[in-house]
Amino acid sequence: MSKLQQLQARKERLEDELRHVEKQVYDLETSYLNDSSQYGNVLKGFEGFLAPSKTNSLKKSRNFKTEDRLFSLSSTSSPAAEELRNNQNDMKEGSKKDKGNFGGSKSGFGAGRPKRDAD
Repeated sequence: MSKLQQLQARKERLEDELRHVEKQVYDLETSYLNDSSQYGNVLKGFEGFLAPSKTNSLKKSRNFKTEDRLFSLSSTSSPAAEELRNNQNDMKEGSKKDKGNFGGSKSGFGAGRPKRDAD
């Protein structure tokens, strides 16, 4: 086996190991975000834990966004980073389709100004 073949085999082995570790981080992070969503976590804070109420105990686990995956997103090749890229590409494709309308909105009238509250 030549030196080049040895290096290529080592590179493939390390890439497989990296994918495995990233998948573990992704799975553990998913579990943590699901388990801690009711009372809080290190990313969002623990306000729900400090002030429990009847509504907190009745809440189902909240869905979290891909952007909430701080640990997985620290690697550009993780499953979460791929999800985020796919979401961004989908949004770009959607905005390209809307460009033909005035103001980029589907109605053709633009976003407009927000309504003022009646005093």
